[in-house]
Amino acid sequence: MAVEQKIIDVWMQQPTREFVNHPMFASLRRWMGMGLLEEDLPVEWTLDSMDQAGVNLGLLSAWYGPAGPLISNEQVAALVEAHPDRFKGLASVNLWQPMEAIRELTHYVKDMGFMGVRQVQWFWNLPATDRHYYPLYARCVELDVPICFQVGHTGPLCPSEPGRPIPYIDEVAIDFPELKMVCGHIGYPWTQEMIAVATKHPNVYIDTSAYTAKRFPPELVHYMKTNGKKKVMFGTNYPMIPHAKCLEGLDSLELDAEVRELFLYRNAAAVFRLG
Repeated sequence: MAVEQKIIDVWMQQPTREFVNHPMFASLRRWMGMGLLEEDLPVEWTLDSMDQAGVNLGLLSAWYGPAGPLISNEQVAALVEAHPDRFKGLASVNLWQPMEAIRELTHYVKDMGFMGVRQVQWFWNLPATDRHYYPLYARCVELDVPICFQVGHTGPLCPSEPGRPIPYIDEVAIDFPELKMVCGHIGYPWTQEMIAVATKHPNVYIDTSAYTAKRFPPELVHYMKTNGKKKVMFGTNYPMIPHAKCLEGLDSLELDAEVRELFLYRNAAAVFRLG
């Protein structure tokens, strides 16, 4: 009898109306054929999407930007409390207030069991080397939790420059070699740069969110099969892409059993200390 494959989704959201309807996501709504929402999407839809793809656990992201939260840490905490076997939380904080930010991160990690922090650089139009992030990096190292970033161009209507792996992710990893960084969205069109940075730095990782398996760049698939076996993990960016859609074409990549398990589960379990 075949053993059931465990799957962790390292980048997903439980979308609020404010999140989906934000003007910067007009391009994504157009691609998805989605109109403006009149109310928040039910969490049951999210769980059903995960169930259809056999995803056991999702890391739900809060979203905080210069104008405040689109998905608050409190909202994520409530969902984790309601569904502790299906969700874990990733905080997001106010970069303009560094002491407030590190206190909030500390609270949500130490008191609420969150697994790390997500800061989307294009949302702030600040590359990862900006000084506003640096207190957060130091606290993440002290708490032994990852910081999750976006790399590559942006689908939303915001500048892409902050998502470049080189020089930004590379320089942060030089300044903070103990900091675990999980870089979502593959890095396209700078995928080779992202692979180079992940190869260079022991604590830099890549997640495949926002891409279906059949759209993975060949160089990334080669990396997953060779010296990047323990460097790449699965993500969806749900609700932008449903879980089952993200996994379409995975078999065609011809990953062996070890690589497949590392990609779908073990790498994330190790980096986020999920047991």
